[in-house]
Amino acid sequence: MAAEPETAPPQESQQVTKNLVFTLSNGTKVKRRIPRQRACNEPAEKGKICAGHLKRWFVFGEELRDRLGAEAEVYRCEHCQTLYLPSDQELPRTGTLCW
Repeated sequence: MAAEPETAPPQESQQVTKNLVFTLSNGTKVKRRIPRQRACNEPAEKGKICAGHLKRWFVFGEELRDRLGAEAEVYRCEHCQTLYLPSDQELPRTGTLCW
């Protein structure tokens, strides 16, 4: 019986960021929210997620304004400042809520 060569487990060079749309020139990641997402899912140190609250962000820089428009719906994590665009599967929340 011939000995099988041992294969090393694949090494994780860098964790892949889910839902990444693009990265700004300053390194800020712009991601797409999953439906009903309220907290950041960006991996932080030690393999844990950031879990910062996503808040609506109205004042953003020129680069983002040029790419998305001045009236874009953008959310930002309160801890790591990762930017999020709304989910494609949800209605936009740009209008006034009425009851």
